[in-house]
Amino acid sequence: MDILNAFVLLFNFVVIPGLTYGCQLALGALGVTLIYGILRFSNFAHGETMAFGTMAVILFTWLLQGWGVSLGPVPTALLALPVGILCAILLLLVSDKLVYKFYRKQKSTPVIYLIASLGVMFFYNGLIRFVIGPDDRIFTDGERFIFTARQFKEATGLEQGMSFKMTQGITVFVTVICVAALFWFLTKTRTGKSMRAYSDNEDLALLSGINPDRVVMIAWILTAALATIAGTLYGLDKSFKPFTYLQILLPIFAAAIVGGLGSPLGAIAGGFVIAFSEVFVTFAYKRVLGYLLPESLEPSGLVQLLSTDYKFAVSFAILVIVLLVRPTGIFRGQSI
Repeated sequence: MDILNAFVLLFNFVVIPGLTYGCQLALGALGVTLIYGILRFSNFAHGETMAFGTMAVILFTWLLQGWGVSLGPVPTALLALPVGILCAILLLLVSDKLVYKFYRKQKSTPVIYLIASLGVMFFYNGLIRFVIGPDDRIFTDGERFIFTARQFKEATGLEQGMSFKMTQGITVFVTVICVAALFWFLTKTRTGKSMRAYSDNEDLALLSGINPDRVVMIAWILTAALATIAGTLYGLDKSFKPFTYLQILLPIFAAAIVGGLGSPLGAIAGGFVIAFSEVFVTFAYKRVLGYLLPESLEPSGLVQLLSTDYKFAVSFAILVIVLLVRPTGIFRGQSI
């Protein structure tokens, strides 16, 4: 019975949070890897794109709530998600026309694109803070849990409870739908195949009659949608604060690079590698060992490798190791 309690404890505080966080990082990393695959530069404004799309979702969610519109047990933000995606698409297409298109015509090096994206990032950040402010915004509503720890205890008779939040269930479900839809688009549609051909060999794709402007536009549209969905799911699961999305840019890039920058499948794998690494390293194992060890051997400390304050250091360490040992990533994306 103690082994079951230990397993439930790990599942509750490691597996479920790691799975949820991994889904959010995977969606974020997919946006990064799409832009890198098409435009061949690391978009440092991606975190703020997530924040902008999420901000639009929040504002429209408040409007819907003011009108008395809701989805019952499901967060109203899901109704506002299409509006947030449209706002993010408009923002990225305007940014491309005003900023990135100029450098594309000049055939600038990736470093120039990267520096330009830093400027765009700071502009986005200031715009977001000006519109919605720098404070935390909790915008989830409806049912908080799919099932609670008390319900789990009553159903199983175990001492240790396990809960599953509504936002965690929605995150996993929406991620599965988005990933399936993206891979179907890239592998089965003519436009998706054109994007893959353009990514593999730009010159050959142009000779084949592929319109580069259309490919770039579709890439920005997909990136905006993925960024808004990832940002909204992250905000629903935790809370929205503009600076937070700048912070998670490191684990998102780490996920994309670890999986193989330029590889959609690698972005997904990298997201879960980074997420579970952060959760495993920062989790306190005292209670788990308390179930598994004799009372005389129970640890007095938390048995925690790193404080949660240093969880981003895990992403950085993994990123450095991968860049040193296997710069192409797990799925052999573009070498950095």
